[in-house]
Parts: sequence; C-alpha cells; structure tokens
Amino acid sequence: MRSGETKGRVFLVGAGPGAPDLITIRGKELISRADVIVHDSLIPMELLSLARDEAEIIDVGKTGGHHKADQEEINNILVRKAKLGNLVVRLKGGDPFLFGRGGEEAEMLIREGIRVHLVPGVTSAISVPGLAGIPVTHRDHSSTVTFVTGHEGIHKGKETVNWSSLADLGGTIVILMGMSNLRSNMDNLINGGMDSSTTVAVIEKGSTTDQRVIMGTLVSIAELCEKEDVHAPSIIVVGGVATMREWLGDLE
Repeated sequence: MRSGETKGRVFLVGAGPGAPDLITIRGKELISRADVIVHDSLIPMELLSLARDEAEIIDVGKTGGHHKADQEEINNILVRKAKLGNLVVRLKGGDPFLFGRGGEEAEMLIREGIRVHLVPGVTSAISVPGLAGIPVTHRDHSSTVTFVTGHEGIHKGKETVNWSSLADLGGTIVILMGMSNLRSNMDNLINGGMDSSTTVAVIEKGSTTDQRVIMGTLVSIAELCEKEDVHAPSIIVVGGVATMREWLGDLE
C-alpha cells in the first residue's frame, strides 16, 4: 500500500456488451465479493443477483435521459464508500476505459489516496458488430478502426471530433452513443467528403435476445432508424466491413 492510501479499494469492472455471460471471470468473481456495487444502467441487471445479500447496491445510471447521479456525486460515493474500508465494485457497461469515464474516475480516486484496480470488459465497440456478422477489420475492406463518441459532453464547450478528417481517413468508423445525433453525424461525414453510398449498420441492444440490425447508407440510415424506432443503446458501424453481414449473418 502506498503512503496515504486507504484500506478500501475500488475495482473498475467492465460488464461487457449486454449479455450477462459475456462478463469476464474476474469481474463475476468480484461482484460476488463486493461490499458495495455502484453500477450504471447499461449493465446486464442479472449480474446483480451474484452479489452477497449484505452487499450495498447503488444505481447511478441514466434512464430516459435522466441521470440518477451526476459524475461529481458518483465520485463522492466511490470515495466515501472506499474510505470506510469497503471493497467497491464500480460496474460499467462494455469496458471502463472506452467512453466509460473510467479514466476520470481512476484519476480522481488515486488523488484521494484510494487504490484502484481495472478489470477490463468486452467492449461493445468490437464485440457487438462481430456478433452481428461485422468484423471491424477485414483484409479486403479495412486495416484501420476509429472509435468515435457520437455525443460529446457539453462541458467541452465545442465539438472536438473532426468529422472531415474521419471522412478522409477511411477504414472502419465505430460510433458509440450516437443515436441522438445520428442524422447530423452522417451528414458531417458526407460533408467531409465520404461517399454518401457508404454502407452503415446500426446494431441495437447488441448481444442480447432483443438485438436488431438496421442496414443502410450514410444518406439513408437515419430515416430507416426513425422508421424502425431504433433507440439507444446502439452501435453504429460505417464502412465496407458492414457489407460482411450479408455473408456472415448473426454470429451469436
């Protein structure tokens, strides 16, 4: 233990893409040992049944656009519970370090003298397209993959994603948290010079029994998703690899 560290510990645990059996063995074991579990909404809720009866379970997730707790409040909960000497599991969908604010939480906890451990998760950015028959790389289609947030935080003050550069880069683009801005993001890629006929796949509730896949192009996908009433959580895949679904189909 470093000088100044508390006895409590926080494990940042990735819950995987949605199916409860896609969490790692270590993640599952920690849930069963935890004194406190602080979880987001985009986790398989079945995982909480693994917790001990005496474990404290705190839901800090976002439902219907409403946050049960903002990031500052989540930080305070983690610090307070860890400083009481608890084994705290911070359970997040996908992987904590891919658009999961895990890096921010780890940084804050270390500043507070709390030991932090990372338990990587199966990221939805790769696994969800794969389960839908879309490999994010393929020798005939793409040698690069770019992960992009489709919904930047307002605290940044301005948009930092350079859509024109993404359009020039080519390869595969995987957009997370992008449904609310789907139409504008597709327009940004077209305006940046990407061919409007580029194939796009939108995978809703990937890896679960409710998974749906909508296929289209940059110019058509937003209207198709509106027609089919597609909502978050969804992964958006842009590029030639999306055409592989025609050959591979679902690989669940």
